[in-house]
Amino acid sequence: MRHASGASTSFDIIVGVDTHKDVHVAVAIDHLGRNLGLYELNVSNCGYRALEMWAQTLGRVTAFGVEGTGAYGAGLARYLQDQGYVVVEVSRPDRAARRKRGKSDPIDAEMAARAVLAGTATGLAKAGSESIEVLRTLKLTRSSALKARTQAMNQIKALVVTAPARLRASLDGLSSDRLVRRCGRLRPARPLTATSAMKQALHLLAQRWIRLTAEMTAIEADLERVTSTVAPELVEALGVGPVVAATLLVTASDQPQRLTSEAGFAALCGVSPIPASSGKTNRHRLNRGGDRQANSALHRIVIVRLRYDQRTRAYMERRIGEGLSKLEVIRCLKRYVAREVFALLKSQMRAPAQETA
Repeated sequence: MRHASGASTSFDIIVGVDTHKDVHVAVAIDHLGRNLGLYELNVSNCGYRALEMWAQTLGRVTAFGVEGTGAYGAGLARYLQDQGYVVVEVSRPDRAARRKRGKSDPIDAEMAARAVLAGTATGLAKAGSESIEVLRTLKLTRSSALKARTQAMNQIKALVVTAPARLRASLDGLSSDRLVRRCGRLRPARPLTATSAMKQALHLLAQRWIRLTAEMTAIEADLERVTSTVAPELVEALGVGPVVAATLLVTASDQPQRLTSEAGFAALCGVSPIPASSGKTNRHRLNRGGDRQANSALHRIVIVRLRYDQRTRAYMERRIGEGLSKLEVIRCLKRYVAREVFALLKSQMRAPAQETA
């Protein structure tokens, strides 16, 4: 651990932190952008506390600009938020800036502080409650299991295509569930031949698919318990299951400053149309930005409602009669759903905020 600093000042200061796995580097600047000192800390609670004490000797800390608050900087960001500091998430410097100033940990830390001072970095670090962090972890685990299960099924179907004719004839044309059950019952003979090796591969992949399905079922049960506690009204809304509710809750928790208005939440989810007018042409184009997981969650709600909700189906028929395509109507419906979800989140996200406090 090392530090260097100039004279102590009573001015407001901003601390920028370049984060790494084992060691973080911090640089403090004042409100005029003057470099006040450098501090290197170990990644531990003791190191975080030492950084806080060092910063307090230089002045009143108005904000910490931290790189990688969702990765190497997560522990530091949580500690500083628990102490009541404003923690701003700072993106790493772009190539143009690095060509001008070079690349080193102290330079990156100083640029993080200057990004906060200049207002180019404004996004607050994630500050979810205990329940939101549980949902985030469960969602990540389920997503990984789903990806691996999909990969296993794709491999099974690819092997069936290239299997010997007799084996392929017994497996071809089956639904996914029946295919897995049939492959799970295959028993390869010894010694291995081309056919028995194929049977063994199909058997192992089927067993993997079954294990991952059981894993996902257990995770979804946990998601249902947590979401029903955190946001019962959201879960009860038509088309909103535990997975969709967890996605929306995590998105809202990651960007609390975007919950100030319904339009801001719609933009966060990528369902707000973007003006694309020119001259006498007045039109809007599809928003391809925003949180794509939240956008996908809203899409799933709309699809469920188109199947089970008469009002939604009537709206679809009316707008198609007005000349809109089905995709355009779905985009309109996603915007309406975002408005409904925002109202539910706005009221129910207060509980996690109080829990954090």
